[in-house]
Amino acid sequence: QVHMVESGGGLVQAGDSLRLSCAASGRTFSSYIMGWFRQAPGKDREFVAAITWRGSSTFYADSVKGRFTVSRDNAKNTVYLQMNSLKPEDTAVYYCAATLKTYISRRRPDYDYWGQGTQVTVSS
Repeated sequence: QVHMVESGGGLVQAGDSLRLSCAASGRTFSSYIMGWFRQAPGKDREFVAAITWRGSSTFYADSVKGRFTVSRDNAKNTVYLQMNSLKPEDTAVYYCAATLKTYISRRRPDYDYWGQGTQVTVSS
């Protein structure tokens, strides 16, 4: 089992950058593919990005491709989401998630563990 805590959210203006962090407990962090999801008010939780065990492969939603970068530091049990050129439509609660699947998935049910989320608000 892994317990995760996100941080780094806040209120920024359009065009600004933020870096989210997700710190995980447990000795088996490197066994998990890690993902980031977000949920805007009144909308379903949607996939944002994911990264494989050693960070060799990443995958992004089309809406964030070229602006967001996911990375991980297994020595620190932490996964990051660097968000550049933020837009008002990026406003959401951002969640990190962990899966034991052997492939990157964008499906919520494929993720076994979730953090509590961190709010990102982008003003125009």
